[in-house]
Parts: sequence; structure tokens; C-alpha cells
Amino acid sequence: MNSIPKGALDPKSPYRTEGGADVWVFPTFLDIQACIEAKLVVGAQHASAEDEGAHTGDVSMRMLASLGCRAVLCGHSERRQDHGETNEDVAEQVAAALDAGLHPIVCIGETAAERKTKKHKKVVEAQMAVLPLGSDITIAYEPVWAIGTGQTASPAEAQEMHAYIRSLLPEDMRSKIRILYGGSIKPISAAALFREPDIDGGLVGGASLDPAMFAEIVKAAESAET
Repeated sequence: MNSIPKGALDPKSPYRTEGGADVWVFPTFLDIQACIEAKLVVGAQHASAEDEGAHTGDVSMRMLASLGCRAVLCGHSERRQDHGETNEDVAEQVAAALDAGLHPIVCIGETAAERKTKKHKKVVEAQMAVLPLGSDITIAYEPVWAIGTGQTASPAEAQEMHAYIRSLLPEDMRSKIRILYGGSIKPISAAALFREPDIDGGLVGGASLDPAMFAEIVKAAESAET
């Protein structure tokens, strides 16, 4: 719930896809139109699984697609925590997004307590079990214990979980579905994370609000592609 960073819509903005890395932005509903008009690749932070009707305050997947959105986040940890979204709710959002022609970026991950009690893999497995893993989706692994805390999973920790997530995909989808890391990525940690074989990119949070920091993260992603 942040406004567009200053300069984000400029022609030389780091929020544009110009190099070897795909750059997509996920603004608030109020800023989607401006980002689309600026020719950024735009997704929404959330949308309802319902097409229309008596759902005050909600926006549907089809509304976003008709506006020009390309993607949508489903099941972000803050939506799961603050709005009580269940695994089944998230699966319904993913299905609705696919039906509307949007690319779902599905967020999964464990809390600190779940990791401490060694339940993290079971939690992630349950979150994935209800998803259409044969479809064109992206997975974003969010270690909830790292979001907003300044902590980042070590490259080894992140790679271990990403490899496990990939092992849960159908064999024919393992090279097709991107798995992003989404746990407080900063320029100082991005390069090492992106060098890991099963980390295909990042779902960037707070650092995306600083154009200079975000530009460094994009550079790290581009370097990892070469």
C-alpha cells in the first residue's frame, strides 16, 4: 500500500524491461492505469475470484485484464495473514486469473514457527497441492519470517527450498515454471540469490520503492542471465 516511487514512469525508469531481465510492476489499484499508460508491464496485487456481483470493495480478474493488466499476485503472505485467505481461496483466484487471461504469480511460504518446528516443507507442499501445476503460472517463495524483518534467507537456505518446490512440479513443467524468491531482497543479497540454480528471479518488496536500489537488483538479475 504505497504510492508510485518518484520517477518510476520516466522513460529511463529502472521499472522498465530493457535488458536481459523481465521487469513487472504491481502498483495499487489506483495507480494501475498510470503505469499501463506509461507502458510498464503491469500486474495487480490482488483480485477477487468472482467475476462480478455483490462484492463491495472487490475488483475482478476480468476487470483487470480488460484494463490491460498482464498478471496478478495470488496468496501473498500479507493477504493470507491479514485477510484470512486459505489455500483453497488462493487456488480459486489462480483459476479465475487463468480464465481471464492473466498470469498468476502464486505466493507460498512458511512462518518462523513453522520453520522452527520443521513443518516448513509440509506447509509449502499443502499450499502447492491445490494449484493447477500444469498451467502457465509462476511460483513466488516467501519465507514469511523474512518479510519486513530485514532478514533474508541465505542463498543455501533459499536454494534448498526452491529445489524442493521444483521437485513438487510435474516433470514436464519443472523447466517451464519460474520460481521467484520473495524474502526482503536487497542489492547486497540479490546477486548471490540469483546465482542459485533454482532461483529464477525475485518478488521484490520494500527495496522496489527505492529506484536506485531496485536498479541494482535488476542489474543482478541481468548478470545472472549471462
